[in-house]
Amino acid sequence: PRRGGRYRSAAVPAGPSAGTYQDRDKPAQIRNSNIAAGKAVADAIRTSLGPKGMDKMLVELSKAQDIEAGDGTTSVVVIAGALLDACSRLLQKGIHPTIISESFQKALEKGIEVLTNMAQPVELSDRETLLNSATTSLNSKVVCQYSSLLSPMSVDAVMKVIDPSTASSVDLRDIKIVKKLGGTIDDCELVEGLVLTQKVANTGVTRVEKAKIGLIQFCLSAPKTDMDNQIVVSDYAQMDRVLREERAYILNLVKQIKKAGCNVLLIQKSILRDALSDLALHFLNKMKIMVVKDIEREDIEFICKTIGTKPVAHIDQFTPDMLGSAELAEEVNLNSSGKLIKITGCTNPGKTVTIVVRGSNKLVLEEAERSIHDALCVIRCLVKKRALIAGGGAPEIELALRLNEYARTLRGMDSYCVRAYGDALEVIPSTLAENAGLNPISTVTELRNRHAQGEKTAGINVRKGGISNILEELVVQPLLVSVSALTLATETVRSILKIDDVVSSVCIAFCLISFISTGIDTVI
Repeated sequence: PRRGGRYRSAAVPAGPSAGTYQDRDKPAQIRNSNIAAGKAVADAIRTSLGPKGMDKMLVELSKAQDIEAGDGTTSVVVIAGALLDACSRLLQKGIHPTIISESFQKALEKGIEVLTNMAQPVELSDRETLLNSATTSLNSKVVCQYSSLLSPMSVDAVMKVIDPSTASSVDLRDIKIVKKLGGTIDDCELVEGLVLTQKVANTGVTRVEKAKIGLIQFCLSAPKTDMDNQIVVSDYAQMDRVLREERAYILNLVKQIKKAGCNVLLIQKSILRDALSDLALHFLNKMKIMVVKDIEREDIEFICKTIGTKPVAHIDQFTPDMLGSAELAEEVNLNSSGKLIKITGCTNPGKTVTIVVRGSNKLVLEEAERSIHDALCVIRCLVKKRALIAGGGAPEIELALRLNEYARTLRGMDSYCVRAYGDALEVIPSTLAENAGLNPISTVTELRNRHAQGEKTAGINVRKGGISNILEELVVQPLLVSVSALTLATETVRSILKIDDVVSSVCIAFCLISFISTGIDTVI
């Protein structure tokens, strides 16, 4: 008893289940918090959509889009945010998350069907169409004013590494992008051959015609034992003998390299000791062999594929058949902004090319590289799925209309959810209009009316500040980009809807320890 005759109420356990009390509101709270987080990210990057949008913030969803299609990374997050907003309103109306998830899957399948029917087939021989697709991708980048230079470069690069008649994909590892600080983006170039950023080690030989190129993975320096030890030299005679032995050993290595006919030597970078000693460099310089050292391990495969050489791990394997051939290997001066080594005219070239990217500072250089990568990915999308659709918000408005028609054929909650899915897709044209300084409500309304009248290719023209036939403006994008964005955004939203609880980090750590202790190597 307390003063005033009042009593403190105490919670009395109501049976054995009292210790495992379940909060019925928790699943709804967890869903709402996840949806709010997703919407916040989407709202934060909405301003980066379109040619007049600001710079980008990438999240895991946009990374997945980048891997699959290489473009549309902003669109996929904006769509996901709009779908999460639709989910939030549907959940507040009491619709079960499972029903929403299944309805969204139906809407996705219908949406892909609509997009496929809108698409126009493309032939890889139609260079003009490929250029238009690459230019559309570059128009939303910082370097958009250089699209007339970068678009043909991207198209030519892809066409040189594939066989257009049989190719079903493009391995972008066959297109090496080399960044070199200095100059301007106008100095970017496409090189059919190999470009190295390393410097020539011996300044006496900087140009070699009819090059025979060798690539070694062993060191041209005095040998060392496997174990650390010290050699104590007691007199000058012994010292002289050590130096003579070292000189004879290195000279023998260099003679074998020269005997094989090699006149350009590439040396892989070594982390254990110096890959090239001063004495070896002296002998190589005397024998007129051009030397490039510090070749990175990850570049070996591309170098071998480009110039037809084979890596040599031991001097006994250094034979003429291991060498690659080229018309010219030279060190090129880049107008006081450094030097590059170019190897061109390869006798047995692989299907590889190199793009040299120039820029006045690191920011421009990184942005140019990213823009070229996106343009290459757009062309790769057209190789994978040879179809194009209009851009400028046209496919999203068409999807919204067709999904609303489809919703009328459904019954119950499915109809309501599919309609909400279609309405959410209008966020793309609305955002494009807003970022272009147009009135989003009137623009989207007019665009919806034009599509209802059958103008499937009507889209937002941000340059003219209105609505026009977007195909005539040459604003096009690969079908794969839109299909991938829609699929990944829907899958992400469906995954978030399935989350109804949060496991603490302690529990996660305990689970991981349990998996490891039972011998499971991979935890998915």
